[in-house]
Amino acid sequence: MSAESKVAVCLWFDGKAEEAATFYTSLLPNSRIQTVARPGPDMPALIVTFSLAGTPFQALNGGPQFQHTEAASISVTTGDQDETDRLWDALIADGGSEGKCGWLKDRFGVSWQIIPEALHSYIGAADKNAAERALQAMLGMGKIVISKLEAAFNNK
Repeated sequence: MSAESKVAVCLWFDGKAEEAATFYTSLLPNSRIQTVARPGPDMPALIVTFSLAGTPFQALNGGPQFQHTEAASISVTTGDQDETDRLWDALIADGGSEGKCGWLKDRFGVSWQIIPEALHSYIGAADKNAAERALQAMLGMGKIVISKLEAAFNNK
């Protein structure tokens, strides 16, 4: 955990904490593993502290007792379609799965929301009819496609 923050999200894993943290930190700029705590030499990590785009996280190898659910997710706001596509594709690779409305599960079972910042502009627009069209378009998507949101918003 960083010196600036007393709070970090802790994700529970069954033996894959370090693998998950390494993967996650490879995805976003300003991300890094900070510490890997092992209970003994040649033992798997017990706790890995890391940051994703500056946000502190912990990964705990706690065992098989608890599984990830959609009740908690990591939400990433993307700047454009290229970033959306890159993150989406990386996270569903190797056993992840697509969800609806920008949601997915990665190969570790962690839920993510990959949300282009344009979505907020479209569904939060003052033109409520256009915003509703964009919302309805989003509800029919897995990965959010900005050009389809724009087309719905503009009624094209």
